[in-house]
Amino acid sequence: MWTVPKPRYRSDASAEEEEVTVNIGGVRVVLFGDVLMRYPESRLAELATCSTQNSELISSLCDDFDPSRNEFYFDRDPDAFKCIVDVYYFDEIHIKNGICPICFVKEMEFWKIDQSVLDECCKSYLSEKEEELTEIANKVKVILEDMDVDRCVTRTQRCQRFMWRLMEKPDSSLPARIVAIASFLSILVSAVVMCVSTIPELQVTNVEGKQVENPTLEGIETACMLWFTAEFALRLASSPNKLRFVLSFMNIIDFMAIMPFYVVLSLTCLGTSSMMELVNVQQAVQALRIMRIARIFKLARHSSGLQTLTYALKRSLKELGLLLMYMGVGIFVFSALAYTMEQSHPETLFRSIPQSFWWAIITMTTVGYGDIYPKTTLGKCNAAVSFLCGVIAIALPIHPIINNFVVFYNKQKVLETAAKHEVELMELKSSREGQKVKKQQEQIVFYTGKKGL
Repeated sequence: MWTVPKPRYRSDASAEEEEVTVNIGGVRVVLFGDVLMRYPESRLAELATCSTQNSELISSLCDDFDPSRNEFYFDRDPDAFKCIVDVYYFDEIHIKNGICPICFVKEMEFWKIDQSVLDECCKSYLSEKEEELTEIANKVKVILEDMDVDRCVTRTQRCQRFMWRLMEKPDSSLPARIVAIASFLSILVSAVVMCVSTIPELQVTNVEGKQVENPTLEGIETACMLWFTAEFALRLASSPNKLRFVLSFMNIIDFMAIMPFYVVLSLTCLGTSSMMELVNVQQAVQALRIMRIARIFKLARHSSGLQTLTYALKRSLKELGLLLMYMGVGIFVFSALAYTMEQSHPETLFRSIPQSFWWAIITMTTVGYGDIYPKTTLGKCNAAVSFLCGVIAIALPIHPIINNFVVFYNKQKVLETAAKHEVELMELKSSREGQKVKKQQEQIVFYTGKKGL
């Protein structure tokens, strides 16, 4: 048993002796009526004002009532109730460690306490947990949609859902895993071919005497692009939401990786020779060929690690912004100092402050190409301070970024496990209900047959 301390101020003498005794999960608590009336719409305030003779009202407010001891019984969590009582004294509530915030919100709803009294730190913690529950619900929805392939109404819908799982869910079946591996290998082969085709020894000379790509490598690249095209078309055709598919960032990258191939092919095969001799057209073709590097980003579709790294960088935008701001200020200051200190040397390499930006960048990032370097003593001291500041600036945000990566990665693993556990519980519940219905049907058949005899 524990008793909430009496407040230092009292509203009146009659309320001072008014006590409300409640039993919360086996813990007996003595409260004072005038304190409870600070929130008159709460359940405890209603208990303090209700008459003990009104059994119907008391039964609606508590689980049980002992008239001999004038004690109200509640089958609730006593630890959560200790946090609830704080609102009557401090006008705010803090969620203690070890208490589920979602369950605590339900406790607040039971005791008729508004969520606005939660402290700001607890509100942010609660919103984070609600986001996690939303993510779990979305993952459960995706898993249930994958399990309902056979429940589709028409044959076309079943084929569409099967193709979507085949192209988008590598863990759904063995053929889907084979398709994912084939797509992954195609991306690697295409990237290797793009790099190898630039080696002069492997290039061939055409009729006009110009170096062009090897026909064998062009054939391999064409086969990879045909695979990418077929994969993109099948995914688009089987997508349940075409608009969301088209606006997805990764799908835009896939389209950008495919589109240059067909544009270049149309310019080279359908365009006239006079048109291809134009400088602007040649530059456009070269730019489109360079855009082929976008296909390497397709690896992120098949790598959960790259996806986690991308999300971690998004969550670390504040730290990265501080790093860029610090580096920008340092580059401006040290380049201006270097330009000023090196003007006394006759063979100075610092011709202007904007030109000195390049030196400051490669110095603060500890690259140091050596194409521009100070020659005076003060300039060398300035360079030493600049790369020391650069090392400190780069090292500071590393820990928060790594911590965000680890936290997000572990969080995703926990959410996936929770979603699978939720699906297993739903299946177990449905199987138990099915067994219960089957047992009831067997009993009906048994009693019906016995009655017929």
